Amino acid sequence: MGISNHALHKEFPQFSDLINELKTTDFAFGEKYKAYSELDQEIEGLEKRDAPIGDDKLHRLKQKRAQLKDELYQTLSGNGKG
Repeated sequence: MGISNHALHKEFPQFSDLINELKTTDFAFGEKYKAYSELDQEIEGLEKRDAPIGDDKLHRLKQKRAQLKDELYQTLSGNGKG
């Protein structure tokens, strides 16, 4: 299984400045960003260590990360140029 970095700035480079702005000015965005980043780091760490975790649990973690990313994207695309 390939391990890839899913940092929000890497996923949405076109919104890099807006991400930086909203992290500090929009409390809800900041909280979701923090949760997304922590979850992404947890998943990446589990994959790198090949930690003993069930596929179902890893799949659920990845689904939660995808859900948070979608919610963050909705906020990003609704601001700025959107």
